[in-house]
Order: sequence, then structure tokens, then C-alpha cells
Amino acid sequence: MSVRIDEVDRKILKELQQDAGQSLDEIARKVGSSKTPVWNRIKKLREAGVVGQETVVLDAEALGFEACFFVLIRTSEHEESWQKNFLNVLRERPEVQEAHRLAGEIDYILKVRVKNARAYDVFYQALISEVKIFNVTALLSMEEIKSTTMLPL
Repeated sequence: MSVRIDEVDRKILKELQQDAGQSLDEIARKVGSSKTPVWNRIKKLREAGVVGQETVVLDAEALGFEACFFVLIRTSEHEESWQKNFLNVLRERPEVQEAHRLAGEIDYILKVRVKNARAYDVFYQALISEVKIFNVTALLSMEEIKSTTMLPL
């Protein structure tokens, strides 16, 4: 479904990206509209798939997840059955926050959040026991400089 997005929709989307928990009254006030039209627009954007799952952002370090690894994976396997198994394994691993298939020498990159290096090793050992992988390189993030889910609307 295709949806036309006007300037008011963009303002609403910006507000939702900032804080999806704010009330309809607050959003309406900030975008210069009233509650019912804002609700109708949000509903339209949800139905069109523009607005997806609403969630909260947790502080990983405050919860003890102090290590973030970017895992570069090269594989010699490119059959559909291998890919299906690999994707299923990734979906089942809660440590994997993001997974991307890449163009170039590296086939996949994962963002893995764990408590420490020992926890990463447990993840790594489980991964290579479940899926045949040619090469794995793990890069430890020393500092998160910027992280956002917000689109530049």
C-alpha cells in the first residue's frame, strides 16, 4: 500500500520518533492540529506500514550489557538451505541486535550485544556449532559515539 506523506505527517512522524509515548494531545499541540485528525493520520500511517512496532529504548550498559561486538562473517556456503538455517539461527539469538547481508568481501555483519567477552565467546561457540562459517572476525566497540533509529525526515 502506497501512502502520500505531507508536511503534517512528517511533523507527526518526527514527534513519534522523538517519543512515541507522548499523548495525542501533546503531538497535536506540537504539530498545530487537534487530537482526532492526528489520530487518523497515525492510523493511516500504521495501516500503510510507515509506522511499525512501537517500543522503548533501554540503556544496555545500565542493564549490564557492556560489550558490543560487530561480527564480520564470510561464508563459502551460498545455498538456499544454508541461508535459511543461518537466518533462523540469527533470529533465535537474542544477542543479535542487527544483521545485514553485504555486498563485497564480507557476506554478513552482525551487531551483537552481550555482558562481556566471555558471553561473546559463548555466543560465538554456539553460532559456529549451529552453522558452517568460513571466517568470523569480531570487532569490539570501544565507545558508542552515535546510535539512533530516527530517520532524517
